[in-house]
Amino acid sequence: MELSVQAAALASAGVWLWPLAAPHVVVRTFVAPATRYGAGHRGIDIAASAPSPTMITAPEDGVVHYAGELFGRGVLSLQHADGVLTSYEPVTTTLRKGDTVVRGAEIATLDPGHCAAATPCLHFGARLDGEYLSPLNFLGGIPRSVLLPPR
Repeated sequence: MELSVQAAALASAGVWLWPLAAPHVVVRTFVAPATRYGAGHRGIDIAASAPSPTMITAPEDGVVHYAGELFGRGVLSLQHADGVLTSYEPVTTTLRKGDTVVRGAEIATLDPGHCAAATPCLHFGARLDGEYLSPLNFLGGIPRSVLLPPR
């Protein structure tokens, strides 16, 4: 099955919860890289509106794939039953690899250091079979295409 078709099928199965409390302001959108190692923005940046500490919640049930530091910032990755791997940064978490999380559970707190200091934000990414996808596919932020009959 082609990856985009697979992503559309997963997205139509149900809408995930947003990892931050409303309002949901995307300050930087997903930009697919032209090549596997090319430039792009492999996720979305969501502005934090709640006062510090800002809690991050699991958008869907999953298992901790990675929890630790990468390049000086805290990163958390969850593996979901549908095969999607989500990532959250910069964060602080007490979770460990292999821990199970349920939809809506608090999984981390947002750390400063991403986006402008006046507008802290969460970088939220999604991958399926190693390919980056826009998390908006799963959050209900991308309307489904509707094919119309020819005129």
